[in-house]
Amino acid sequence: MAAKVGTILLRQGKIGDFRSLRWLDLAHNQGLRYGCVLYSTLPQEKKEKITKGPGLGDFISGEVERTDSWDDYMGKLKLEKGEKRLRLPPWLKREIPIGKNYHNLKGTLRELNLATVCEEAKCPNIGECWGGGEDKTATATIMVMGDTCTRGCRFCSVKTARRPPPLDPNEPVHTAEAISRWGVDYIVITSVDRDDVADGGSAHFSECVKEIKKRMPSLLVECLTPDFRGNMEAVGTVANSGLDVYAHNIETVKRLTPFVRDPRAKYDQTLQVLSHVKKAVPGMVTKSSIMLGLGETDQEVRTTMEDLRTAGVDCLTLGQYMQPTKRHLKVQEYVTPAKFKHWEEVGGEMGFAYTASGPLVRSSYRAGEFYIKNLLNKKRSEATQDTNNQES
Repeated sequence: MAAKVGTILLRQGKIGDFRSLRWLDLAHNQGLRYGCVLYSTLPQEKKEKITKGPGLGDFISGEVERTDSWDDYMGKLKLEKGEKRLRLPPWLKREIPIGKNYHNLKGTLRELNLATVCEEAKCPNIGECWGGGEDKTATATIMVMGDTCTRGCRFCSVKTARRPPPLDPNEPVHTAEAISRWGVDYIVITSVDRDDVADGGSAHFSECVKEIKKRMPSLLVECLTPDFRGNMEAVGTVANSGLDVYAHNIETVKRLTPFVRDPRAKYDQTLQVLSHVKKAVPGMVTKSSIMLGLGETDQEVRTTMEDLRTAGVDCLTLGQYMQPTKRHLKVQEYVTPAKFKHWEEVGGEMGFAYTASGPLVRSSYRAGEFYIKNLLNKKRSEATQDTNNQES
């Protein structure tokens, strides 16, 4: 009987209207205990907040804005010993927007037998990047040298094998043809590791850039490369291919590197690759990325950022690690949006040209938009400074 009365009260009080819980509390005091225990045990401050809060009608009408601070989130954010996994917090739940440009890119990829890391790594931002985001600066990330990696990093969902299929000699031309048909503003070329190839695939990588630039000289090209086993000659080959941004990800802090990345991928080796790019092409823009939520400390994150700045890295992205399958590393912590905002501010203080930091940010996240914005801002700043110098 109590359950029935409780249900009736909910229906009469407009389902979803928090203010109706006052009537449930009254019912509870009268001995009807269904559906009201949680409210009656809340602190007075919380009760007042619920009483003054929005109802279902407000949400339906769209008059309630979603908060991006999540200061009141009461869920668990750190994994305790013996626990299987953490519940996904609300700021990581999102729909993937899919538009005309998304379908255009996807169709061309299938037609020319090309792969993208956006799809292979199950990136949550695929619709936003492919569609162009707020500023309509569409970014796509092509994965060359096949879809099978010779390494097995414990965070990555890309399939692995000791001997993947041989490199496709037609891939550089097909890649350039696909990109020329997309109408994107910025392209990111990345690849799997190919330790089975003598130069790690650096010549193939370089050829892809040259074919793209041959057709579209003004297109901005970023290369997100492997470490080529520390072969600096191979690094130089890609750096001198005509690209605009050289990216190589450090992924995590030094202490966790042996547990997160493949044993052949080393923390210091990554820093050496990034440093060498600056030596090979002094004006080259360099970029790296850090995943958070793997068990790192704040001091370790700060130290990693300092190491990247010492290596001359200009651009940095920080994002939440997400476990792709049950076979991969568990998420140790869900980092809050406020904390990501903190690291963005720290990046600015350290001197990075830009720092993109947020739960859903990935290494290629809206790369074109960020790069172009900063490039324009820098040019405007330099122009203003020249004018001021002339006047003085």
